[in-house]
Amino acid sequence: MNMKSMWRTLLVALPLMLLVGCSEPGKVDQGRVIKYDKDTKTMVMIRDKANDTQNPDYTYLPPVTYVMPTDPAEMGPEPKAGGRMKIDNKKNVITIFDPATQNFKTIDFVMVDYKENIDKNHPLVYDKEADKAKKFPVVDKDKKTVTIYSGRQKTLSVIQLPEEYFAMPDSTWDAGDEARVYYKEEGKALRFMNISKTNIFKK
Repeated sequence: MNMKSMWRTLLVALPLMLLVGCSEPGKVDQGRVIKYDKDTKTMVMIRDKANDTQNPDYTYLPPVTYVMPTDPAEMGPEPKAGGRMKIDNKKNVITIFDPATQNFKTIDFVMVDYKENIDKNHPLVYDKEADKAKKFPVVDKDKKTVTIYSGRQKTLSVIQLPEEYFAMPDSTWDAGDEARVYYKEEGKALRFMNISKTNIFKK
């Protein structure tokens, strides 16, 4: 390559190199949604410290707030919010996020009924005639019970709680959607994925 050709090549490549060099790489965050405001397009989530959808660790505080993408093409299905972080059916404890204290609360419960190996198509959790999933949790204030279905654990639990907790909204016992955001500026999502409502294998 002669000197003239070399300079021509450098002049073509220089803008691209500058663009790459100045482009700040983004970051990815993941967690469980505890609050979503449809009007302001603002989402609050508890970050997954483990960053593992199969074995998440929702113990990060304080909660993280993101403004959703302005471009509809970068926005997946809107998230469902919920307060349940974890249910331990062996120790009979449930962990929730309490908005009043902005902290986690672990509550002992009495197990009334418990079933394992309940997949999402099981008749107990899926209405075949209506072709849709049944709604959970089911809160019975008279019996002081909450029926909880965990799709990840494939368990259906009927738990009895102290009366004081039934003043809380039903969504307290529901698990919020798992979400993933891509961002460059703190608190401002450039892309949003609702992991719970996205089938990555669907063509």
